[in-house]
Amino acid sequence: MRGPDRQLLTVHATTIAEMYSPPPHSEQLIVSFPDEHVMLLTLNRPKSRNAMTPQMQRDLETVLDWFSEESGLWVAIVTGAGKLFCAGADLVEWNKDQQSGKIEEQERLTANRNGFGSISRRQLIKPLIAAVNGGAHGGGTEIVLNCDLVVAGEDAKFALPEVKRGVVAGAGGIPRLFQIAGHHIAAEMLLTGKTVSASEAHKRFGFVNKVVPSSEVVLEAIRVAQSIVANSPDAVQCTKHALLLSQKYNPKEAFLKSTFSAESNRVYKGGNIKEGLKAFIEKRSPAWKNPSKL
Repeated sequence: MRGPDRQLLTVHATTIAEMYSPPPHSEQLIVSFPDEHVMLLTLNRPKSRNAMTPQMQRDLETVLDWFSEESGLWVAIVTGAGKLFCAGADLVEWNKDQQSGKIEEQERLTANRNGFGSISRRQLIKPLIAAVNGGAHGGGTEIVLNCDLVVAGEDAKFALPEVKRGVVAGAGGIPRLFQIAGHHIAAEMLLTGKTVSASEAHKRFGFVNKVVPSSEVVLEAIRVAQSIVANSPDAVQCTKHALLLSQKYNPKEAFLKSTFSAESNRVYKGGNIKEGLKAFIEKRSPAWKNPSKL
């Protein structure tokens, strides 16, 4: 995006921001609204490579819960400030817990219903886009694996190096990578702890959608969000819900559960389906309305 386009986007975002009132959160998370119906979350601990903290985890939990219920917001983007998307867990603090005898790891993992960063296991029916600058390690990659679309910079690196530190990628990354890449390709990354390039993550492992120049990562993610926002939010959220069901059930069960879901009912009995079909007949762009509450 050229200079003037960036300036217009900044002015536009300032105007849109006045429409929303996100819940209180710390300076470890920046919440902004770069375009209509789009929320941008920026992990903001650049000096610590955006390693996750309990405070950042709480901030993400609070803001994403709010986003889930905010009818005027249809798509979210998550990125990192500085040179790295997210370095994963704070290993210094983790080491302190282990050395002091705090070893209730399994209970902690299962109690955290939305996973690492409140994203890695979150079942969100609104689209979530990862804009990966620099790279993602450990839990950072687990966040990426649970996003719907991933835009990465050319220099981005991805790793699940937990086995190198005697731990496990236990926040949801193992089953997600298996579903995306298959057993043998997933095993290569998980069992060796190897680092893969953005190009390899895109062409071979299959969890990166687009690789772009590093300076264009967030702007490209916004363009992707805009292409989603151009569609009916009812239809998009119903489709996302069907994708989530497809992770859990066989095709027949997923079809039946999706067809008779609240999301599907909202599509077929709502106003946006009428608007979409009418706009097609009248050869004009549809004017979508915010989805009704489920």
